[in-house]
Order: sequence, then C-alpha cells, then structure tokens
Amino acid sequence: MDGGAQYNPRTVEEVFRDFKGRRAGMIKALTTDVEDFYQQCDPGNMRVILVKQQLLGSTCRKLQWPRARVSEVVFRKKENLCLYGFPNEQWEVNLPAEEVPPELPEPALGINFARDGMQEKDWLSLVAVHSDAWLLAVAFYFGARFGFDKADRKRLFTMINELPTIFEVVTGSAKKQTKEKSSVSNHSSNKSKSSSKGLQQSSESGKYSKSVQPKDEVQPKDDVQSKDEDEGLDEEEEEEHGDTLCGACGENYAADEFWICCDICEKWFHGKCVKITPARAEHIKQYKCPSCSNKRARP
Repeated sequence: MDGGAQYNPRTVEEVFRDFKGRRAGMIKALTTDVEDFYQQCDPGNMRVILVKQQLLGSTCRKLQWPRARVSEVVFRKKENLCLYGFPNEQWEVNLPAEEVPPELPEPALGINFARDGMQEKDWLSLVAVHSDAWLLAVAFYFGARFGFDKADRKRLFTMINELPTIFEVVTGSAKKQTKEKSSVSNHSSNKSKSSSKGLQQSSESGKYSKSVQPKDEVQPKDDVQSKDEDEGLDEEEEEEHGDTLCGACGENYAADEFWICCDICEKWFHGKCVKITPARAEHIKQYKCPSCSNKRARP
C-alpha cells in the first residue's frame, strides 16, 4: 500500500490525476488482470500468522512436539482483503491499514469472502461499485484536506463525472451508452436531412406529403419553433387535401400519414397501400402508381 500513502496531491488537477491513476489500476484488476485478481481473492487462501514459541508451551505438549526443535508455529486464519488502486495505475489485493485512523479512506473489506457465494460477473460488479465509492472518497478526502472551496469541488466532480465509472466499464454499460448516444445522434442527423429533403421535394413538385412524427415523441427544445411552423404547414396541407381519397383504399387524407402522388394520373396514395416508404420515395424521380405501371406494360 505504499503506492498512495506518501503522495499528497494539492490542486484539482493533481487530485484528478491521482483519481485517474487509481481508477486505471482497479479497472486493470477487474478486466485485463481479472484471472490473477480472482485467484488472489480465493477465500480458501488463509493468511499466515507467526506465533512465538513462549506462547505455545501447552500447545507443544498437547501435540507432542519437541520444544527444543520448535522455534515458531504457523497458524493460519482467513483475513478480510481489500482491492487497492495506486496513482501509478497499479493494483494490489492486501490487508487493510493497521493504523487507526488510516492515512487514506479504506476500500471495502472482505471482498474475498463474497467471491464464491455469487456468480463471478456479479461479484466483479459488486467490487466495481465499492471501488467507485472508494475512489470518490479518496478524491474528496484530498479536497477536504487541502481546503478546496465550492468551485474547486464542483470542478473536480465535473472532471470525474466525465469518465465512465468502474462499474460501467466492468459491466459493459459504458460501451452501450456510447453506442446509444451515437445512434441517437445519427438518427437525429438523418431525420433532419430526411425532413429537409421531404420539404424541399414537396415545395418543388408537390409529389410527396410531409410525414409528421407521433405526438408522444419528445422534441428537442431547439426544435420547438420549427415544430410550430411545421404544425402550421400541416393545417394548411390538411385543408388543401382534406377531401383527397387514397386511390387504393379510398380512405381520406390524414396529415400524420405518408402519402405519394402518381406523376401520371395525379392520384394520391397512402405509402403503405402502394408499399412505398419515405426513404424509398426520396430516390424515385417519377412515381407511377400500380395502375399506370400496368397500363404502360401492356402492348
């Protein structure tokens, strides 16, 4: 445990650097070095305690050991073990500090005892949660010790909060969150491009009817103004096409459905009735409804 006892970071940047080093070491223990870490936490491995001969007179007699040959007897018992992370990105499984109070906050005790009582992934997740709590305790211990004010504490937490927790790394949820954010971002980007293309095509040729999103879909605040403008366009569009019937099913026009107009007979159709999606419609230069297509196909 010498990796952190003599190192006292004094600025926000130094405390954050200390945090990242300890975090990297503990992540290493729970991921790339997990086999070694798992073995070191075997609850069957008992610590060795050496007891001096003068305390063992009665024990030697009971066991019929020759006192002259016994210098010390080894007793073994199970101990509470802790996972430590160090600023140099190393880790160690060891006994807790003996001094009271300790130099630094101590990690969770007895991680070895829970190992065989649960699934490995659940045990590693439990250790990860306690490791996250210990890292925060150490970081803000330094902050309190060296008099960080409100602004410093807030800045430190913000810097820490930008990193995934050890639990998120170990369970894989950090990667899932990254993928979800990327997917949402790409979806929003594609959606904006699709809406722009749809509006442009509608204004140029009047061939496509703008598709409106469901009411329960959450809109970003920045899009509130554009949403109001879109609603105005919907009302005008609904008034204009209110009496329009689908050339396939005969149902009335509805602004919340995708419609497409045939460039030959100029009839309107539900996209679902003619099996045309908004994405596919964007690549059609001239749309022919099934009836017009069949007429052209005849000799």
